[in-house]
Amino acid sequence: MVDDKKIEEKIKEYEKYAEKEGFKLNPNKAIVKRMVKSLLLKEEKYGKPYCPCRPLKGDETDELKVCPCAYHKKEIEEKGHCLCLLFFKK
Repeated sequence: MVDDKKIEEKIKEYEKYAEKEGFKLNPNKAIVKRMVKSLLLKEEKYGKPYCPCRPLKGDETDELKVCPCAYHKKEIEEKGHCLCLLFFKK
């Protein structure tokens, strides 16, 4: 079970990561909380925080879907945000 403390800790971790990389978390706190909860549930179920927006195939490509996924920086640059709307361009 994912509790609020775990969610808040993970949000702080992602905030630090985003700042270090030059982008930011989605300003909608409800979306961020929902996404982080989903990531933590995936981690409980599969052992890693797989992006909930990308289907798992059960092969080596799944490793590319661990949040922050291999695609997020390109998506932020091109679209202004990543697919799951967790990270945004500043």
